[in-house]
Amino acid sequence: MTPAENEVADLCVELIRADSSNYGDGSGPGERAAAEVVMARLSEVGIDSTYIESEPGRGNVITRVEGSDPSLPALLVHGHLDVVPANAADWSVDPFAGEIRDGYIWGRGAVDMKDMDAMMLALIRQMKREGRKPRRDIVFAWVADEEAGGVYGAKYLTAHHPELFEGVTESISEVGGYSLEVDPSLRLYLIETAQKGLSWMKLIADGTAGHGSMLNSDNAVTEVARAVARIGEHDWPLTYTATVRQFLTEVADAFGIPFDEDDPQPILDKIGPLVRFVGATLRHTANPTQLDAGYKSNVIPGQATAVVDGRFLPGFEEDFFKTIDSLLGPKVRREFIHHDIALETTFDGALVESMIAALKAEDPAARAIPYCMSGGTDNKTFFADLGVRGFGFVPLRLPGDMDFASMFHGVDERVPVDALQFGVRVLDRLLLNY
Repeated sequence: MTPAENEVADLCVELIRADSSNYGDGSGPGERAAAEVVMARLSEVGIDSTYIESEPGRGNVITRVEGSDPSLPALLVHGHLDVVPANAADWSVDPFAGEIRDGYIWGRGAVDMKDMDAMMLALIRQMKREGRKPRRDIVFAWVADEEAGGVYGAKYLTAHHPELFEGVTESISEVGGYSLEVDPSLRLYLIETAQKGLSWMKLIADGTAGHGSMLNSDNAVTEVARAVARIGEHDWPLTYTATVRQFLTEVADAFGIPFDEDDPQPILDKIGPLVRFVGATLRHTANPTQLDAGYKSNVIPGQATAVVDGRFLPGFEEDFFKTIDSLLGPKVRREFIHHDIALETTFDGALVESMIAALKAEDPAARAIPYCMSGGTDNKTFFADLGVRGFGFVPLRLPGDMDFASMFHGVDERVPVDALQFGVRVLDRLLLNY
């Protein structure tokens, strides 16, 4: 085993033990403890890094490895240090103990995404120790706050320190590169090339306030409730983006079944639990999540509000909002709480070819295919604003029976040790040869 393979599990455990829970309201411990682990391990092998706090405790670590060919554009490899909270009472193990059991590392962040943080750290340490240089500059970034929108992480860095990413044209980060076993002779590795857009919308209805015992034909609660029901019950049609069409075509071919555009369900059935990642990428979604109105049981309020979580497909944002506005009704207006673009890149180019080659070198049964995420990452939200073309690529060869999708933000989150070692080997090939 290489030094990186030997130490990646221990680094992952150390990072999990640095509680960096992000509650989204500023009450968590922040990322500083995890950032200090990264900086200490970099310093240990003589690597200088830049530490930036956007707010007290909200730590970001960035370092650049100089390549042998300065004419080549730089590559960004980034991971977030924060994790979603974990209720220890629900877990089989202490979620912040980083326990290794039955060949798995257990703990909050094991797959989202301290596994990648550890792989990045193990690889850069190995590069330094062995005196190896990549072909191009590589910027390694361990950032804060991805789980709550990136305000204290990627957003802050790209707005206030864009010079750190000088020359970067492409990036790799989370939620891609993992395997789906078709049979022992074929594994599909899903590389994320697209992400749905995000629109959290506040719906507002104004009406006539009055006594609850009286007739009232201008009831704000009634109006917003009707709008919520129309949106929540709307049957969004199947809409195939280029990425989703290619994904379904590839999966159908791998399993030897036809791709019927009118009924893609047989294909989705073949991918098992991973349908959680891709099932919502065949159409827009708009899910009501909150309602708020009134302050007393016998008072009709003058205003009622609701919140809708909308996710729109790349290239179809105008279509999405045209439909939403038709469902609101004349007495309900909408405002953005938060809005992010949708993003899609093509599955081609030198970086894609290098990812495919690195996968096949370590797993001859590998076939890489693109897919669209229903959620979003820092790749889309902020680094795209710098003109960076982003991919989800955390290479993991997984057991065929592992419910990988349930690990993200789930109870008993865990990752196989040998999957991390596989990922280190793949990333080593990619980063040094691309």
